Amino acid sequence: MAQPALKGFLRVLSTLCCVIAAGLISACEMQQWNNPYLSAESDENILYSSFAARPKHLDPAQSYSSNEVQFTAQIYEPPLQYHYLKRPYQLEPLAAESVPVAVYYDADGNVLDDNADAGLVAKSVYEIKIKPGIQYQPHPAFSRTNPDSNDDTFSYHALSQDQLDEIDVLGDFAQTDSRELIAADYVYQIKRLAHPKIHSPIFGLMIEYIDGLLDYSKVLGKQLESDEKAWIDLREHALSGVEVVDRYTYRITLKTKYPQFKYWLAMPFFAPIPWEVDRFYAQPGLTKKNITLDWYPVGTGPYMLTVNNPNRQMILERNPSFRGEAYPNEGEPGDEAAGLLVDAGKTMPFIDKVVFSLEKEQIPYWNKFLQGYYDSSGVGSDSFDQAVNISGGGDATLTAEMTDRGISLLTTVATSTYYGGFNMLDPVIGGYGERAELLRRAIAIALDYEEFISIFNNGRGIPGQGPIPPGIFGYEEGINPYVYDMVDGRPQRKSIAEARALLVKAGYADGIDQSTGEPLLLYYDTAAVGPAAKATLDWWRKQFKKINIQLVIRSTDYNRFQQKMRDGKAQIFSWGWNADYPDPENFLFLLYGPNKKAQLNGENAANYVNKEFDHLYESMKNLPNGPERASVIKKMIDIARKDGPWLWGFHPKVFSLQHEWLKNTKPADVANNTLKYKRVDQVARDARRAEWNQPVLWPLYLIIVALVALITPAFIAYKQRQRASAISNSTIGKPA
Repeated sequence: MAQPALKGFLRVLSTLCCVIAAGLISACEMQQWNNPYLSAESDENILYSSFAARPKHLDPAQSYSSNEVQFTAQIYEPPLQYHYLKRPYQLEPLAAESVPVAVYYDADGNVLDDNADAGLVAKSVYEIKIKPGIQYQPHPAFSRTNPDSNDDTFSYHALSQDQLDEIDVLGDFAQTDSRELIAADYVYQIKRLAHPKIHSPIFGLMIEYIDGLLDYSKVLGKQLESDEKAWIDLREHALSGVEVVDRYTYRITLKTKYPQFKYWLAMPFFAPIPWEVDRFYAQPGLTKKNITLDWYPVGTGPYMLTVNNPNRQMILERNPSFRGEAYPNEGEPGDEAAGLLVDAGKTMPFIDKVVFSLEKEQIPYWNKFLQGYYDSSGVGSDSFDQAVNISGGGDATLTAEMTDRGISLLTTVATSTYYGGFNMLDPVIGGYGERAELLRRAIAIALDYEEFISIFNNGRGIPGQGPIPPGIFGYEEGINPYVYDMVDGRPQRKSIAEARALLVKAGYADGIDQSTGEPLLLYYDTAAVGPAAKATLDWWRKQFKKINIQLVIRSTDYNRFQQKMRDGKAQIFSWGWNADYPDPENFLFLLYGPNKKAQLNGENAANYVNKEFDHLYESMKNLPNGPERASVIKKMIDIARKDGPWLWGFHPKVFSLQHEWLKNTKPADVANNTLKYKRVDQVARDARRAEWNQPVLWPLYLIIVALVALITPAFIAYKQRQRASAISNSTIGKPA
């Protein structure tokens, strides 16, 4: 009975050994076992990056978050862009033929000097001429039933139910087409900023400047009252402040002098949207299938979004209709030595595809970066010591492990502000009375951002004394006197004893509301969730506990958090702002009353309103950089410091790493359309990946040895029994 079992075991062993041997022979294939991408991609011209949360808006009239602009800026083309290499940042033409210069007029229609006082300017006129021959990406919205004739009937603008039943994603449409970019497309998009159903975050700001924009919104609102679901053809409604001059020229009229308006012309808000695309996506059947402009953007830029799977990957691919653009021929001193001008004059984009994979945690991303599966990486707290050495003088250098891998380090102080905020609409923490003001001030002292920077940012940051970061006009090295004292020439945070004394004055001695006898309970609203956020949230609780205040954490996903902020329902929150344009207005407008987030959907997340601050803001925004403007800015910051709508947070220092095969990378906080400049040496990348991801074969050898050691005694015993049986059988029936 044992013989067949042993033979079966031997057959299994033989088969297993053959499989292992085949694996050993194909060791080169084994290098792909840990590759998160398809092996067929190894020869393709691809850049690999990541995203942490689904972009909520890819419609340029609505999108205003950094996790969204990394996509929209590569797809849409506003009239202007920033020079990729020059600093300070310089505007240059993108789709426009030149950077427009405002012409100022007084109330009688007389042309004024460029330096005319803002009070004399009745209107500012920008005339923008775009380059002919620019084409949109292929898209079903442009497809016509008979493209060879003058027939203006579109294939997919009136989809039947039978057609809709066959459609699940945009790629299911059989036909696509393109057309030339024209000035009317820019006009159409500016009109969309006023659409009541779109809720553009800059509408509240732009009605202060673009002539007729507020009235235009009212006209659209009245039309929606009669039929809320109807598509409104914005071409049928004139907007006094925006008009088409000719096929390639349009004109924008502002109600006042606003020198910063030119910066807005480099943002996706002012990118073109064709009426055909608006009409196509307005079909209710497509909206139900999530086939919308928020999901499938349409632009003239170098890339188009071909995969939108927020649970796994988002993919940008080269727009086949893109005209090409020349890489810059000049930059800053040192750029040539840094290899940033090697591709001068060559046609961009250089990369065919950009794959963004979902990575919610830093450690898996970091490990894949070290394996060569991501081309660049930030430096998280968990990996900081592995990547960076800090000298006694504070200089950062790479560790030997990083330099051995050919990794380089880029550092810069970001034109960003990360801050905590108080909802000024909240009945406890908000308001402008002394009680709430003292409470906010006590919390601001207790919240030790120096400690936060040290623990969570490895010292990479500058504690904020106001809203404006270094590198932007109006930033100064002084202190916030309500939170800091100057000691031996250096800012020092006021003591916890002082914070507790402020709580007593506010009526919250020892964290007890003296009017009710109940403990003061405050709420921190955040999008930070999961194990990675625990340490940060524990730190927040600890800061409040120092002054005996109980802090309750209310965590939600980012989209829900954004909605809570728009509704004015948060109490205490953290927020951040990256410069859209290099001007102090871009940070001070975060505290401007008419720009509050609740009700007006602006970017004043604290919903702070101070009439004196707002008046100074309106004066400051029209002044040229100089002593007068600096003086006004200082007064504004002093007012905000006293009222304390923010926990002033910090300005981050950014450390980023890149592999040697990624070329043409330069920190560009204000510019966002940077993917077209980058280049990948995929041959070098493949070689490094092969070197760093050699198959580990010793476990297979060990298995074979163990199996041989296991089976050999049994095999020997089996052969001995066979031999003994044969001898025994040979003697049966023979004479003794």
